[in-house]
Amino acid sequence: MSILNVLLRPDQLLIAVDTLAQDALTGAASSGAKLLLIPQHHLVLATRGSTQFFLRIYELCLQASFRADFALEQLIRELGLVIDQIWPAYERAALEAGLSKSMLHTELVLGGWSPEGKRFMATAYAKSDIERQTEVLPLVGGMASPGEPLAGRKDSFDPADVLAAGRLQAAWLNNRVGRTVAGGRLLMANLTLSSTIILDLGTI
Repeated sequence: MSILNVLLRPDQLLIAVDTLAQDALTGAASSGAKLLLIPQHHLVLATRGSTQFFLRIYELCLQASFRADFALEQLIRELGLVIDQIWPAYERAALEAGLSKSMLHTELVLGGWSPEGKRFMATAYAKSDIERQTEVLPLVGGMASPGEPLAGRKDSFDPADVLAAGRLQAAWLNNRVGRTVAGGRLLMANLTLSSTIILDLGTI
């Protein structure tokens, strides 16, 4: 479990993630990159869940980004199918490594600038069961995972408000689970048409 927040409007995309990573077998903590860029197309891919699966998806998205006919809309349409196609091999490898099936889940967000639509757009994907197709949700305005601790709060692109929201979410998650599952530092990707900026907002 970790934090994955998205704020979206036509001229701006903001994604925030925590950096706490844990080895699924040993529980050892480290710092992990849960958002990665495809800068030539003003795109970002972020995750909440399995980092190994995230890295495989990022590799495939990065390869696709080199195509001469690359389009964000096409990648968004294809990604759910790609997740379904590679999930069985991921699940098989994870089970062979001794992981419990209950630990296998991923939430992904792919977002960026659409030259065709002349706006920023983002789509969320969720997968945890080989028997069910990937859930695909086009985002309008954004999303917060977990959303419960932010109920009643106004959306804000201000970095101080983004950090405050992350701290609330981390405290809520850790209290609910009974151990530290979200934490480290909060990283924020802020995309506009002219820039892509990664900010380290601080400890959560």
